[in-house]
Amino acid sequence: MDSSTLSTSKRKDKSQKDVRVNRLELRLTPTEHRKIISLAKKENINVSEYVRQRAMIERKPIEELKEVRKKAQAICDRYHFDLDLNQKVYEMSVSQKQTLEIVKVLYRGANILILDEPTAVLTPQETARLFEVIRNMKADNKSVIIITHKLHEVLEISDRVAILRKGEYIGTVDTCEATENSLTEMMVGKKVELNIARSAPVNPVKRLSVSHLTVYNREDIKVLDDVSFDVYGGEILGIAGISGNGQKELLEAIAGLQITGQGSSIEFYERGKENQPLQLVGKTPKKIRDAGVHLAFVPEDRLGMGLVGSMGMTGNMLLKSYGKGASPLTDMRTPKKMAEKVKEELEVVTPSLNTPVSRLSGGNVQKVLVGREIAEAPTVLMTAYAVRGLDINTSYTIYNLLDEEKKEGVAVVYVGEDLDVLIDLCDRILVLCGGKENGILDARTTTKEEVGLLMTNLRKEGK
Repeated sequence: MDSSTLSTSKRKDKSQKDVRVNRLELRLTPTEHRKIISLAKKENINVSEYVRQRAMIERKPIEELKEVRKKAQAICDRYHFDLDLNQKVYEMSVSQKQTLEIVKVLYRGANILILDEPTAVLTPQETARLFEVIRNMKADNKSVIIITHKLHEVLEISDRVAILRKGEYIGTVDTCEATENSLTEMMVGKKVELNIARSAPVNPVKRLSVSHLTVYNREDIKVLDDVSFDVYGGEILGIAGISGNGQKELLEAIAGLQITGQGSSIEFYERGKENQPLQLVGKTPKKIRDAGVHLAFVPEDRLGMGLVGSMGMTGNMLLKSYGKGASPLTDMRTPKKMAEKVKEELEVVTPSLNTPVSRLSGGNVQKVLVGREIAEAPTVLMTAYAVRGLDINTSYTIYNLLDEEKKEGVAVVYVGEDLDVLIDLCDRILVLCGGKENGILDARTTTKEEVGLLMTNLRKEGK
């Protein structure tokens, strides 16, 4: 680009300056054009151009689609993209869909690409391939901006690093002069110890036994297929897998929020009642709670399932305790004290305890949700992406809180996206692939590469 000021208020201006903002997430195609998701890749590459011209793709002559294919193939060859241009989009993996998004913007002539968390759901092998492509684009004089929270990837792929803190620009440094600790200090404003405290399990006791768990979604598609594993108090069991491989349904099934298939079994072993396991299959969340099961669940959907957006911190704390009082009057003192404790310990930024949590930032909403569940002193604590959207300082606070829960004998189930964290935080890692249990690994001895392979390659039966 030249040195002129670029206004970002008008899409037309950005297009004229060859800027393409690309959010590399699961949303491959705009909502209004979902009906064309079954088209082959070569047709999808030109979708944005068709939309801009206000024309349906079917109206384009076959000859023009052949030109699209020719140009797309040239891009793939130039940057070493591994794509089959005849494959249908719905058949592609997450990594292939993200690659297609890059091809699309290059097809449109982009010289600057902004990639927002491009490796969030990729395996180490897929990340390595993406970085190779980015290096090829750099060699072709393309400018690439990567927004990411993974500092080791920043140090691996970038030339310069710009740091933001609470929306304010802090500074830019050359990557060759930076370290994870120096970048963290600039991000947080103070020195942060980037070590996850993982204590050794002491006298682990079985708290959950999941056997032959099968779950179908609303479209009657099997999303969990004969999954079996045990969870022990005093340990953290990590759940690894590419997004959409049954992680959400697994935790919801244990919490009583999913209907399970025939033959499924989920046995809960309460403290002091280890010889009297309680079958959770067939029980609603209320029946599970009424049976005295101390089960905490931090869902992926924070405001949809975890909290009531129109209520403040105190009200959301009350949701866990309103049925426990002996008086006909609601006890507001206990949830208020809990809210104050969570606010102080996790440094929740909110105007007041009664401010609707929907007005808080995503990170602060997550702090409220995680803090509430931990404060309940559960026997089993299940978390889905507990640090998503949090700053690095708070993320490490959450990691250490989970380890403290583990020391107290709590059985912690941690679903996460960052394989480095899963390996450093957890004791064992259950890998899901295609809705199946594809191996349980010792987190202390495994590698990211081994976990990544199991995430993408389903083992044959009997191996």
